[in-house]
Amino acid sequence: QVQLVESGGGSVQVGGSLRLTCAASVHIYNNIYCMGWFRQAPGKEREVVATIRRETTTTYADSVKGRFTISQDNAKKNLYLQMNSPKPEDTATYYCAAVWGYTPMSCMEAATYGYWGQGTQVTVSS
Repeated sequence: QVQLVESGGGSVQVGGSLRLTCAASVHIYNNIYCMGWFRQAPGKEREVVATIRRETTTTYADSVKGRFTISQDNAKKNLYLQMNSPKPEDTATYYCAAVWGYTPMSCMEAATYGYWGQGTQVTVSS
């Protein structure tokens, strides 16, 4: 029903920038209630990075506030994550996720999401 493909990962130095893109293949894009970026580092649990609810309300993890920006381009059915001033601790596999249809659950919780991309690796070096 919803297919998500991430791109834009790679290696970046501290102080640089990187933009991740998530392309959504879905017939009715505006039926997506939440979209988000999550990440998982080796040996750690998956954690939320940033989310958008109903195409308007954005929320960020405290660790990325002021540095990362989540945005959508509905015409292209793309979700973006602009990563500015990345730090070595931002190194992880980044996943795009989507929720189809209304949910009373929080968009900041991974368990809310039913659709996930395959992930893209981001490595930040000092």
